[in-house]
Amino acid sequence: MSDTLLSAQDVSKDFAFGRSLLDVVKGAPIKAVHALNGVSLDVKRGETLGIVGESGCGKSTLARCLVRLHDCDGGRVVYDGTDIATLSGADRRAFNTKVQMIFQDPYSSLNPRMTVRQILSEALRVHNMRPKVEIDARIAELLDLVRLPQDAADRLPHAFSGGQRQRIGIARALAVEPEVLVADELVSALDVSVQAQVVNLLLELQDRLSLTVVFVAHDLRLVRHISHRVAVMYLGKVVEVAPTETLFKAPKHPYTQALLAAAPEVDPTRRTRRVAAKGELPSPINLPSGCLFHTRCPHAFDRCVSDVPQLTPRRPGHVAACHLPDPELP
Repeated sequence: MSDTLLSAQDVSKDFAFGRSLLDVVKGAPIKAVHALNGVSLDVKRGETLGIVGESGCGKSTLARCLVRLHDCDGGRVVYDGTDIATLSGADRRAFNTKVQMIFQDPYSSLNPRMTVRQILSEALRVHNMRPKVEIDARIAELLDLVRLPQDAADRLPHAFSGGQRQRIGIARALAVEPEVLVADELVSALDVSVQAQVVNLLLELQDRLSLTVVFVAHDLRLVRHISHRVAVMYLGKVVEVAPTETLFKAPKHPYTQALLAAAPEVDPTRRTRRVAAKGELPSPINLPSGCLFHTRCPHAFDRCVSDVPQLTPRRPGHVAACHLPDPELP
């Protein structure tokens, strides 16, 4: 059995703009946001893979491609050896139960007119997870798993706090007994005081249910706490992947170095006013040539402008896409 359960292989995804009549008459080219530009990464069985990067780098688009809410324009997503784009019918439904997504906003991802019991029973019935007579018992189990009281089953989502709603979202995902959870900014909409509770619950569930987790976030401290490995994204590409502590202590890509240098510090004596990287993030409509980061990189040289760097090994389990063998920490 392969250690890799889910992988993205050179995945690309564009979102085209609508064309006006004037654009059509002029013969203007179709413009598109290049959200993903050849993303390749593996998710290993039982691990938590953190995915980080600036806003707009394609993290959420990648998450949606992994669960096939978006179809890839190029490349492929492979689950347990099978290209998910080839799945249909019963095979597609089986995949949908095995790879589940937990959405960022617990306020909009739950139907406000359905009780928690209805939300959970819908997932159980649609996927034939339990006989009808066993559904209420399974709902009770799910509420216990996410540490919600049993009387929560007959209440509407508006009766719950943000953290409780996110627990309902986790319970809904767990209802179909998945192998993989893709958590897209799981706690970014929650109060800081609640974030740790939800993240610790996810860690407990992962250990208890042998889950594989893809944890998409912009909070580097949370990612460091929860992840076994971390993938860093920039403008729709993965620029570095490494075990968590290796990446935080010895990053090899200039963008990762800048991102970590700009991360907030709890200790006021170690705080910095540095931004993640110099200059503005280039437009995803008109991408730079060569290395996408060369317009903001302090180490850029001629080759960076013309040649696209590939992910290359830097040490065991650690790859980075940079032409320099070992850029010095800034």
